[in-house]
Amino acid sequence: MDVDSELCKLNITPSNESSSSNMDTQVSNVEESIKNLRIGDEPSTFKRKPVIIIVVGMAGSGKTTFMHRLVCHTQATNKRGYVLNLDPAVMTLPYGANIDIRDTVKYKEVMKQFNLGPNGGILTSLNLFATKFDEVVQMVEKRADQLDYVLVDTPGQIEIFTWSASGAIITEAFASTFPTVVAYVVDTPRSASPTTFMSNMLYACSILYKTRLPLVLAFNKIDVAQHEFAIEWMKDFEAFQAAMQSDHSYTSTLTQSLSLALDEFYNNLRSVGVSAVSGAGIDGFFKAIESSAEEYMETYKADLDKRRAEKHRLEEERKRASMEKLRTDMEKTGGETVVLSTGLKKDKGSTSETAMDEDDEDEDIYEDEDFKRFSDDDSIDEDEDDEFSKYSY
Repeated sequence: MDVDSELCKLNITPSNESSSSNMDTQVSNVEESIKNLRIGDEPSTFKRKPVIIIVVGMAGSGKTTFMHRLVCHTQATNKRGYVLNLDPAVMTLPYGANIDIRDTVKYKEVMKQFNLGPNGGILTSLNLFATKFDEVVQMVEKRADQLDYVLVDTPGQIEIFTWSASGAIITEAFASTFPTVVAYVVDTPRSASPTTFMSNMLYACSILYKTRLPLVLAFNKIDVAQHEFAIEWMKDFEAFQAAMQSDHSYTSTLTQSLSLALDEFYNNLRSVGVSAVSGAGIDGFFKAIESSAEEYMETYKADLDKRRAEKHRLEEERKRASMEKLRTDMEKTGGETVVLSTGLKKDKGSTSETAMDEDDEDEDIYEDEDFKRFSDDDSIDEDEDDEFSKYSY
């Protein structure tokens, strides 16, 4: 909420005969009105339950199937779950969603209306949905006492959610109200290559530092390939180096250097092996989620509160600066009418005045040209009269 726009509604017009005491009274009234606006104040409505699980993963990693397994597990264990689908381009879902972005935003219509491609349509649909995401949070808050988990499925194009403004809005909206954990789904068979494994770890590291939330690695498809090799590479640096010895390309050299840089990142990371098809490892996944939720309450929430306090402090400084500027302007006017504006109207007005002056000048020029033209015509008529008079009888 803008301070200047709200002050414009207060109609501050001190008369010429007002004294300095009346001016101080008006300033105090303005300060009281600003306090009543409650600018920057955020009520403390943080709830320990439910736990928000945001599922992200590369395209083809089995993310939607994994979501289906999580929904089935919550139902089988009598856990109270709530499901959100944020993928507008998915054709069919194997599970029922309580809130579905497809009910609000039509993906194909967005593509036609804005002339976008597939990725641009997904991003624009997510942006449109994010404008009303506060209503989604309110719906979850109403059912908070009846829920244990909120499962959030994201678009298949991972960069659309993790590196977009709408993804940040959705993540921060949940994290500021509930314990929130990010689950990164990894395609285990494809990660058997050390280079592909390092690419997944780099992306997981970027998500961790981008969202500033607890991260759980879910090595999916362990029914096809076991994930023990990945756990070994994360815990033993020399084992990963040994796997890279057969490759002497530039990519191999870069991967070995990155593995040394990410060694500290592995130490504070929770990872489990799961199978979305058979359901293996799902119990271990939920245990990791509970541990991450506790970590969120101990570490990440403190950082979130610190950032919120810093934002509130900056807002208070802005309000004080605005009030001080208002007081100074009222003292300088000496009882004259106070015009409160952001400067935009003034610039617009000056621009319009300049345009009007230019129009007036153009009209004057046109009038002068018309006068000249008419004068020349008159002179021509006089010459014609003289010629006519010579031959008149």
